[in-house]
Amino acid sequence: MALVAAFALVGCGGERQDEDEPEGEFTLSVVKASFPERQSTAQRARLRISVRNTDDRELPNLAVTIKTTAPGGEEVASAFAQAADDPRLADADRPIWIVDEGPAGGASSYTDTWATGRVVPGQTVDLEWRLTAVRPGAYTVDYSVAPGLHGRAVAARGQRTSGSFDVEITAEPVPARVGPGGEVIRGEPGQD
Repeated sequence: MALVAAFALVGCGGERQDEDEPEGEFTLSVVKASFPERQSTAQRARLRISVRNTDDRELPNLAVTIKTTAPGGEEVASAFAQAADDPRLADADRPIWIVDEGPAGGASSYTDTWATGRVVPGQTVDLEWRLTAVRPGAYTVDYSVAPGLHGRAVAARGQRTSGSFDVEITAEPVPARVGPGGEVIRGEPGQD
């Protein structure tokens, strides 16, 4: 029995995931953030956040957490989703936006957080989510950034590390046209 327990411990790695994350306060700042405040269902949109390492040390693992709420609604575990009030559902999270593409190399095991790795002093990281709106309504998208994924490395006080966007998604159809090759192009010319 002891052999099985030892094997299970080795098979699971036997160490904490946050073991290598340094503990302490780091300085970083959101220098720019944008997301269209008016959108339509089936319309593509880009959420962009630029974060600068203002510390003289390397950030261990830049992490960005996204939460979506509706007026009077509650936050859910998934980043771009809303809780459905239906006890018959196995998962109450219902998407507001579909994530077509998240930040490069940013996948994590969390459903609301992306981690993009180490950031050297003075470096600015540009993060981008390509999203498609799927549910009309008024929503608030909150974001926060941290120097680490596991809570040991934290942002120093006084840093601009969070913000929000108020977004209205209408059910009006997205403008579309036929391109020169016969393909359907959604959105206004020059918009992606």
